Amino acid sequence: MNTPPLNVAQESNTTKDEQKAILEAHATAEALSRYIEVLLHASETPLTDNDLKKHLAMSSDELQMALIILQERLSGSVLTLGKTASGYRLQIKDSYSRLIQQIFPQRLENLSQALLETLSVIAYKQPVTRGDIEQVRGVTVSSNILRQLFDKGWIMEKGHKDTLGKPALLHTTPAFLDAFGLSSLDELPPLPDLESLKVE
Repeated sequence: MNTPPLNVAQESNTTKDEQKAILEAHATAEALSRYIEVLLHASETPLTDNDLKKHLAMSSDELQMALIILQERLSGSVLTLGKTASGYRLQIKDSYSRLIQQIFPQRLENLSQALLETLSVIAYKQPVTRGDIEQVRGVTVSSNILRQLFDKGWIMEKGHKDTLGKPALLHTTPAFLDAFGLSSLDELPPLPDLESLKVE
């Protein structure tokens, strides 16, 4: 996001009062952007539009302008303004991920191939049943893998399939989107072969 240049001197048709109002509005947006940055640093969880508007008593337009200014200011920083399903957060830019992995390998979570495959089927083909996952992967789904996904809060049961036994339907959660830095399922990368995940 780029902040529009502020040059009221070029606006020959604006009055001094209008120029003053423009300058004051920009100064206010700059201050609000810094308040937002402080709150995002201090918060342990992402903050939504409504959270920020409520905490800082600002309008939607003021929020959007402040976010643009914040993103522009962060462009020269190691941080970036990320938006996930749960709201905004400050995060280290992807270009530094390799350095973090080298220096702090203990921070890397060891997710097994089976867990990632199971999660992928749920994410791309939801809602699915346990049987659907087994059909796609061609192997039995371990109860331990599903338990790990439930414990992380990445999946949930919601509804039942109208078949024999009424098996539970599995969906991903906002916590899954947050964990992978996504604001919606539409941001999932395309699969190389969607036919391989066909669930009848």
